[in-house]
Amino acid sequence: MEYITHSPAETEELGCRLGRTLGPGAVVAYFGGLGMGKTAFTRGLARGLGCRGRVTSPTFTIVNEYDGPTPLFHFDMYRLADADALFDIGWEDYLDRGGVCAVEWSENVREALPPDAVTVTIARCPENDGWRSITIEGGEPL
Repeated sequence: MEYITHSPAETEELGCRLGRTLGPGAVVAYFGGLGMGKTAFTRGLARGLGCRGRVTSPTFTIVNEYDGPTPLFHFDMYRLADADALFDIGWEDYLDRGGVCAVEWSENVREALPPDAVTVTIARCPENDGWRSITIEGGEPL
């Protein structure tokens, strides 16, 4: 399903709606370039899961963890060379911990993603540089 958001707040709200539909063990795979709104979407995802704490990009830490009824593990794979590096940081352990894994730059580790991962593709809208086209595939309808 494709959605158009007109602001970071709307992008965050869409993420919240998705978060409310996800259960433990879900994986959300993000696709989209720099500055598309993946972290804003993840702020909403965290809120929808009931997580607390300030959501920031895990670019330098690789993964940020947020506590809540269903914890959120927010990965940034931008600096990883391939899926092998993902397994080196304990990817399989995160999948087994009963939380939701949100993975930025999923294109870098595509082969490590489970087949039932929910994909979220974020792109700029040609009509307005501040708007986003967000396509969500898999999971429950919003």
